[in-house]
Amino acid sequence: QVQLVESGGGSVQTGGSLRLSCVASGSILRINTMIWYRQVSGKSQELVAHITRDGDSELYVDSLKGRFTILRDNARNTAFLQMNSLKPEDSGVYTCNANVKTQDGRTRDVWGQGIQVTVSS
Repeated sequence: QVQLVESGGGSVQTGGSLRLSCVASGSILRINTMIWYRQVSGKSQELVAHITRDGDSELYVDSLKGRFTILRDNARNTAFLQMNSLKPEDSGVYTCNANVKTQDGRTRDVWGQGIQVTVSS
């Protein structure tokens, strides 16, 4: 009933930037928290950042502070992950998650399919 679709990934050189988007669609009544995860080489999936509906946000990975920013546009049911000064160790699969209240009154967590980010040296 609800789908999340990520876009904006791809390949960049060290120091480059990418802006990931996560668009929610379907029978949405309200989107609560939106979250970005990532799985980089040799590591398990980690929580990158979350943002509430009111715009409160937190970045969880110390190495990303000052380089990554999470944003959202409630009118477009979209969350963004602005990634600057990218490094090869940022390469991996980035996945969006959202806590969504649907029109049937249920609240559920929805996952995107993930998107590849590759940073070359």
